[in-house]
Amino acid sequence: MTAFRLGLVGAGRMGRTHLRAIAGSGVIAIAAVAEPSEQTRAGLADAGLPLHASVPEMLDRCELDGVLIAAPSDQHVRLIGEVAAYGLPILCEKPCGLSSTQASAAAQTAAAAGVPLRVAYWRRYVPALRAVRDRIAAGELGGVHLVTCYQWDAGPPAAAFREHSGGIAIDMGVHEFDQLRWLTGQDISDVKAVAAGLISDPEVTGDVDSAQIIAALSGGTTGFISLGRHHPAGDMARAEVFGTGGTLACDFLDPADGERAQLEALLRQAEGFAAVASGGSAGGYSGATGDDAVAALRAAEQVSAAIPALAGACARTPACRRSVTPWRSRRRSGGGWPSARFKG
Repeated sequence: MTAFRLGLVGAGRMGRTHLRAIAGSGVIAIAAVAEPSEQTRAGLADAGLPLHASVPEMLDRCELDGVLIAAPSDQHVRLIGEVAAYGLPILCEKPCGLSSTQASAAAQTAAAAGVPLRVAYWRRYVPALRAVRDRIAAGELGGVHLVTCYQWDAGPPAAAFREHSGGIAIDMGVHEFDQLRWLTGQDISDVKAVAAGLISDPEVTGDVDSAQIIAALSGGTTGFISLGRHHPAGDMARAEVFGTGGTLACDFLDPADGERAQLEALLRQAEGFAAVASGGSAGGYSGATGDDAVAALRAAEQVSAAIPALAGACARTPACRRSVTPWRSRRRSGGGWPSARFKG
């Protein structure tokens, strides 16, 4: 069987993580990389891959079956437009833009070009979380009162990245908002949020180091989301469900396991994308769509508007200015991408 040929856009921290995850797959292979930073491209010189300075250069010179966009978030919409113009299926890293308006525009661009667009919310490809979702859907836990989602990173990203990330609700929170919707099958109808005043990097503006969020869901369940940038033991993520018929906890990202769970999920996600892009089935896993990306970003915009330190970052996005009513509550440099820096 011929492997699905995937072009990678962006070789920063997340792009390199995808490279590690996909390496050795017999189903899908990174066939080329587009990366505008000469220094970053030089770091991949030993990877044995065709390296290109721009997306059009890669698409003009290489035979590809699809494209994975792992560039900075504020470049997602433009890059989706460039790839869609070539008629290639797209897997875009979350959040698919920095606002719900941008995510909606990206989805419309892909639809107009007739190409599949999936957004890389890799939690959907974690077997333990899928089992939690199945148990909720089957009613095994009874009526669900509360679902909690925790994500605490080992340390904050570089200040230059944070300036263009949209803040913690967009950079980190969208993972939890999508996970909460996917696990419960309910939409997020309202949020309240608070943030600690402590911030470790005085150069950073428009961001906080932690945020705690209460979400009301359309089916009557409550969600609690905890986000933080300081967990010295290592990156962690967990989910809990409290129902009338039982409770469960799922520690799916454990510092003791390093990045293993994420890499395995990223591989399942890439192989599922290849299957769908080729007209097949993703094997029961449900990838996130453009509409899912819009919903996650709408929740993030509400959170950003509710936290004073984040409200400035939110106000810089037109969608947030137009559509969000704030709650009265206590918010590497690789170069090359316009007005953006890679994380890590």
